[in-house]
Amino acid sequence: MQSGLVFNVQRFSLQDGPGLRSTVFMKGCPLACTWCHNPESQSPGTQFIRMRHRCMACGICSEEELAVPLVGDRGAADVEACPTGALQAVGEEVESRALVKTLLRDRIFFDESGGGVTFSGGEPLLQAPFVIEALGLLRAEGVHTALDTCGYADWPVLAEAASLADLVLYDLKLMDEGRHRAATGVSNRLILENLKALSGVHSAIWVRVPIIPGLNDDRANLEATAAFLAPLAGIRQVDLLPYHPLGEAKSVRVGVTQSLHTIGTPNVEDLEGRAAPFRARGLNTTIGGRP
Repeated sequence: MQSGLVFNVQRFSLQDGPGLRSTVFMKGCPLACTWCHNPESQSPGTQFIRMRHRCMACGICSEEELAVPLVGDRGAADVEACPTGALQAVGEEVESRALVKTLLRDRIFFDESGGGVTFSGGEPLLQAPFVIEALGLLRAEGVHTALDTCGYADWPVLAEAASLADLVLYDLKLMDEGRHRAATGVSNRLILENLKALSGVHSAIWVRVPIIPGLNDDRANLEATAAFLAPLAGIRQVDLLPYHPLGEAKSVRVGVTQSLHTIGTPNVEDLEGRAAPFRARGLNTTIGGRP
């Protein structure tokens, strides 16, 4: 059995594919998006954080550790010993079969709602052997599976994981390579090449475009994105996802610098306007990811 590092399993999710879903959030990401909603996912290893509002300075942690939210070398025993639950581990190692056994407890909700399990992150393909094994086990149980990926992975890895996923949620952020590198830390060439290749072999892809005011919501980027997607087979819908500041507080806890604290969440009217270039090219386009 493969083991993987998971930092959260969100049950009854409505944002990560059809129906009620359990979303498995994996640790580690090759991108460093300035707007990251899950900054605790970026590091590939377990991190230990202190929830300041719970801490009573009991003496378990040193004065140096108390001065910062991100704690140094710790372990499960330290978390257990914390009397108020202020010390928490972000990332828990779990075997694929044990994870699947836990996920199957919600099978009745999957079946009744047309839902299933989504692997997200971070970037789940950074832990490809674990994710591929878990996807295979879930498929054998007849559970609908989805892979949420940024597409920044070797093609054989993406192709194998996608072949076991009923649905692929594919993030697409910026079309200009220079702007993409500035906003995420990496080139978008591999991401675009992989999406082209994937669209030729997978028949259920939802492209997800986060709308970040002032960063990627300009007409030129949206037109270029729509033009790129329109001829691709396999694209079933495009989801425009509004930026929200949920990652800001979490970023401080895990030592990730974010610079978008003054940006507001775009309203529905603005997003409807941003959808026009996609709909004009015949792309089924949603606001917020729900049909």
